[in-house]
Amino acid sequence: MSLLRLYARVLGLLGKETRLGWILAGANLLLAAAQFAEPVLFGKIVDTMSGKAAAGRLGSTSAWPMLLAWAAFGLFTILCGAWVALHADRLAHRQRQAVLTGYFEHILQLPLTFHTGTHSGRLMKVMLNGTDALWRLWLGFFREHFAAILSLVVLLPLALYINWRLAILLFLLCVIFTVLTTLVVRKTYGMQSDVEAYYSDLSARASDALGNVALVQSFVRIDAEVQGVRFVADKLLAAQMPVLSWWAMVTVITKASTTITILAIFAVGIFLNEQGLTSVGEIVTFVAFATLLIQKLEQVVSFINNVFMEAPRLTEFFNVLDAVPTVRDRPDAIDTGRLSGLVEFNDVSFSYDGKRPAVEDLTFTALPGQTIALVGPTGAGKSTAIALLHRAFDPQSGFIKIDGMDVRGLKLNALRRNIGVVFQEALLFNRTLADNLRVGKPDATDEELRIAASRAQALEFIERSERGFDTNAGERGRLLSGGERQRLSIARALLKDPPILILDEATSALDAVTEAKVNAALDEVMKGRTTFVIAHRLSTIRNATQILVFDNGRVIESGTFDELVAKGGRFSELAKAQFMVQEGARASLTAS
Repeated sequence: MSLLRLYARVLGLLGKETRLGWILAGANLLLAAAQFAEPVLFGKIVDTMSGKAAAGRLGSTSAWPMLLAWAAFGLFTILCGAWVALHADRLAHRQRQAVLTGYFEHILQLPLTFHTGTHSGRLMKVMLNGTDALWRLWLGFFREHFAAILSLVVLLPLALYINWRLAILLFLLCVIFTVLTTLVVRKTYGMQSDVEAYYSDLSARASDALGNVALVQSFVRIDAEVQGVRFVADKLLAAQMPVLSWWAMVTVITKASTTITILAIFAVGIFLNEQGLTSVGEIVTFVAFATLLIQKLEQVVSFINNVFMEAPRLTEFFNVLDAVPTVRDRPDAIDTGRLSGLVEFNDVSFSYDGKRPAVEDLTFTALPGQTIALVGPTGAGKSTAIALLHRAFDPQSGFIKIDGMDVRGLKLNALRRNIGVVFQEALLFNRTLADNLRVGKPDATDEELRIAASRAQALEFIERSERGFDTNAGERGRLLSGGERQRLSIARALLKDPPILILDEATSALDAVTEAKVNAALDEVMKGRTTFVIAHRLSTIRNATQILVFDNGRVIESGTFDELVAKGGRFSELAKAQFMVQEGARASLTAS
């Protein structure tokens, strides 16, 4: 993306602030015109007081009117400049927050495949750096950069009108500046992109180490991780230095050019004055023009440099912003309210890479209130099948129905409100226990929290805490034990009270005593809801209505626990490995 296109997109993100942006642009135009009154009136006053003017022009009899006009223009410039600065600040701050929240909402809607392949530290860095870059560019644009660009547009025609001979010198300065700046931008654009890539690597590596600080400390990797960050920082610095050197050279040459231009104006002005082709006042005016031009060119250099330095950050930001969620609401999607829980998979197939199927030709039906267990080795397709149910992904072929409706025809929020999930890894916010529980039901009362926690065997450890439900869970729940985190996760799902419940190894982090208590609670909660249980420990699915045995994305066996054991197939082998066959045999003998 070219710098001009990139900057046009930056301005395009003004959104509802666009109207104020146009007003600020108009005010900048007035400022650009008004600020040239000072050098013009200065020259006129000099000519009036000296009693001399350029050939063919008569000086005014009094300098007072021009002095009053100068004061009026100066007052307007001060007031208008203050108004522009105030409202440019407000615009930039308001819109930064609007874009930041919009970006955050966007990345939360992106599919899990995107987040799996993108480090969260990098996403945070892109969000913060990108919105900060937008803020700086908006602020600089409306405060001074746009006025500087307009000043050049006003200055050059005005200079031609006053004295075209002296104006040529100003044109030459602008040409030198333009050529020099273009060359430096072309030379350093790719180099700055490399610098930003190192910044991203630095952010991701530091975030990775901080997120695994227990691992770093237990494996004595503090020095190694610090050394790794230092190595990336050194590479970043080595890549940044040549860029800074090039832009320092631009600054030096620009100032040298302007100094030479002022000397040239005096030299040519003296020659023209001796020929009667210009006045002392016009020479003074053009010296002031040159000084003003220096300031504006430096501002334009700053503008181009800012856009150039921010370009890689903004490119990263827009790349994420342009990522299209693969799962989204159809235009005709509906919200049906609470569902009853009839789930149908019909010839469902899905592949992550388009080569090896994660799920293939999956067909089964779960009636409301039934418990469907999914078993099989790691990577067999169990979690993928359930992810398709709550539309973490959409199948490439086949369809999934709930209550006879294709899930793709339901609004995502409506679908997911009807599904409760207890993940294998308990996912908790760095907030209070009450806040984490209310994720399941934002308007839950304190009494409802207590009931849900009690049914999940979590109330005891919550009440042991000094602050009870106001206790902070810590980052990713690290202030709690694994079993406590999982019980909170179960309580959160119970509080949501969905018609469809997904238990992804929900009791895997619990000790035997607590697991037995939670299983008893889950047995009660699962009544009247369609429940999907992903399990490796077969003891947790002994009473499932139907067990689906997965292998390489396909269901190779299905039936009840006893039916599958009697078949002597893959499930029977798993049961033997976990000493479950004897339990099944004893149960059969007891029944007979």
